[in-house]
Amino acid sequence: MLIFFILLYLLGNVGIGYWASRKVKNTQDFLLAGRRLPFHISTAVVFATWFGSETLLGASSEFAANGLLGVIEDPFGAALCLVLVGFFFAKKLYRLNLLTIGDYYRIRYNRTTEIVSSFFMVISYFGWIAAQMVALGIVMNQVLGTSTVAGIIIGSLMVVGYTFLGGMWSVSITDFVQMLMIVGGLILITTSVMMQVPMEQVTAQLPDNFFQLTPTEGGAESWLNYIALWITIGLGSIPQQDVFQRVMSAKSERIAVASSISAGFLYLTVAFLPLVLALYAKTLHPELMAQDAQLLVPGLILNFSPLWMKVLFFGALLSAIISTASGAILAPASILSENMLKPFFKNINDKQLLLLSRMCVLLVAVVSLGMALMRSNIYELVSESSALSLVSLFVPLVAGLYWRKTTATAAIFSILTGMGTWLLAMALATEVNPMLYGLAGSIAGLFIGMLWPSNSNSYKADISSQS
Repeated sequence: MLIFFILLYLLGNVGIGYWASRKVKNTQDFLLAGRRLPFHISTAVVFATWFGSETLLGASSEFAANGLLGVIEDPFGAALCLVLVGFFFAKKLYRLNLLTIGDYYRIRYNRTTEIVSSFFMVISYFGWIAAQMVALGIVMNQVLGTSTVAGIIIGSLMVVGYTFLGGMWSVSITDFVQMLMIVGGLILITTSVMMQVPMEQVTAQLPDNFFQLTPTEGGAESWLNYIALWITIGLGSIPQQDVFQRVMSAKSERIAVASSISAGFLYLTVAFLPLVLALYAKTLHPELMAQDAQLLVPGLILNFSPLWMKVLFFGALLSAIISTASGAILAPASILSENMLKPFFKNINDKQLLLLSRMCVLLVAVVSLGMALMRSNIYELVSESSALSLVSLFVPLVAGLYWRKTTATAAIFSILTGMGTWLLAMALATEVNPMLYGLAGSIAGLFIGMLWPSNSNSYKADISSQS
């Protein structure tokens, strides 16, 4: 019976995605849903940016093993990102009326900066998408009894199918429906579990420092690594296409700002529900911890719950993974088609660009699928993705928006030195998180580049003066 309901749910998602695809008339519809999303749908779409496998499977297993300090990156850092985007970035970027964030690097700097930034942006997504594909495989394995590999392939084909057809319109409509399923399902499940066993009984068996939010050690190294946890997704995902794409799909500047901030607080609230379930699973059924920790919450629900709870949970789980996966695939495909390939096709019309964007969806999906079949740790895949964009793209974005004198040369220096420093620090296996070295290298590269003679217009677009 559970299999029947899950298959019915999956077919419903495909149907909704296909229905939404009929709204796609041009490239702006495909990439930004025509910039016509009202507040409630826009908030749902932004909320769904990260509420996927890393929240329900990855973060929950980290929380069960390491307490609050294990989930600083997600949900705390992820929620921080959305709030910061709303306060400091959404208004400025919305007014530029761009299709992709890669366009920003071109109009603010030059074509070379656009190519370099777009390249690093695209490769940063493969790990993130792969994480969602791995999660789909895990769920298919748990519910349908398929092998994990077969589950990865089947789930990926379904997500790619409606993303290919409907782009951001399909992502937006399905995200709204899925958010209702996620929030409603998790609230009912968590409430039911807590009514059966009081929270006091669960927390009584935990270590004293389990809910500590700051480092237990007081050294500089410990605090630097703690800061790195906050900014991995908190700052690293700000210059990402999926965040830009979802916020810029709003139908007004005011809605873009409000939906981003609202989604950040909603995310932080709802994301704690699977953490609570993981806590119950660890305490009441410790034998689950001996298995793959990523299966902790699914194992709790699958083995010790009535049918209605299983249907709600796995429906919410699939909703979360599918919504994140579809947006994650569309984001680099948008950058690839608009910023990296489009300039090579002279006199390309909008219909041809739409086809190119759809082909890029397939290309991104194939590469990510290959990575998913080779890697299995969801939390690590997501973390690596955000770190890459932090050390290369964050500093040029902020400097371009808020420092009028920033040049294209400085931006390129920042990207390359940040990436190079990060890779070197990882190779040396530094005690302090290599990402902090990369961020410092990116900042240093910006100032070094400012000293470099440049004949180009240092301020191609009047961005930083916008309020």
